[in-house]
Amino acid sequence: MKLSILDQSPISSNQTAKEALDESMNLARIGDELGYTRFWISEHHDLPGLACSAPEVMISYIGAHTKHIRLGCGAVLLPHYKPYKVAEVYNMLATLFPNRIDIGIGRSPGGSAEATNALSDNFLQQVYKMPELVEELLHFFHQDFPKDHPFSKVTASPMPQVTPTPWMLGTSQKSAELAARFGLAYAFGQFMSELEGTEIIQSYRNTFQPKQKEGSPEVLVTIPAICAETTERAEEIAYSTLIWQLLSAKGEGKTVPSYEEAQAVNLNEKDRRMLEEMKDKMLIGSPKEIGQALLNLQAKYQVDEFMILTITHSPIDRIESYKLIAQELLNDNKKLS
Repeated sequence: MKLSILDQSPISSNQTAKEALDESMNLARIGDELGYTRFWISEHHDLPGLACSAPEVMISYIGAHTKHIRLGCGAVLLPHYKPYKVAEVYNMLATLFPNRIDIGIGRSPGGSAEATNALSDNFLQQVYKMPELVEELLHFFHQDFPKDHPFSKVTASPMPQVTPTPWMLGTSQKSAELAARFGLAYAFGQFMSELEGTEIIQSYRNTFQPKQKEGSPEVLVTIPAICAETTERAEEIAYSTLIWQLLSAKGEGKTVPSYEEAQAVNLNEKDRRMLEEMKDKMLIGSPKEIGQALLNLQAKYQVDEFMILTITHSPIDRIESYKLIAQELLNDNKKLS
């Protein structure tokens, strides 16, 4: 098992956006030191409480402050963009940071309908063309368009020595089928999916079509987790995160509240049910509890890697959570199969 980090650059109620982005860089640096495999940063547009709208800029910033950890976007929302420009950007990053760049590919809008329209006039039409967009992007990365293709003589410069590693991100059978069809690694967003991930992941493995002789299915599962020295402390930290998620789902979310601010939010019965449903999707507990839960999920999903998403009001609590999980799993090879 490998462990990685998904960062959404959350803005806490006592933070500016710049401070939140600086904390993202700091988390990546610490993740690098702790032995996490990769650090992906999300793309969001005009969503309250989330600071990063341009992951490629953050990847460059973070790359200059880290040494080993792989960097990527989780995910590039491809229907918004031309594949050629995306290939240029990620080839540039792969040139600057050799053999360290991943490119997660997704198709969600990443923001409100208004923000989506501001980004792209024909988003839905482009979503329907997702297979063609992915195919075109991969051709640009590998410079292998058919000779009679209009782009056969176009290069997404600069061409790096090691191509960015593409991952298909998703929460459904459709994304798994697309990953398998193009021989891509697959990142399943467990925290966003209402579906049973085991069947989706198994379907991906069963239908995987390698594009190279050594190609084989590769899977990671993204799951939210908050770890603290005690279960009680983890529950307290998680409460403000859950309240923020609840308010965001209702269109009332702003920045991530403190525990005291979260406690002041009045909840009705429907809110409490939603809160419990959200909590059920998170791992919350002590290092031993989180470690065992991840090992159980590894047995369930038969995955190669977990990507951990942790949102807290305090950056100190967030870093501590990742440290405790790393100490429980990454520093004990007996627990890693």
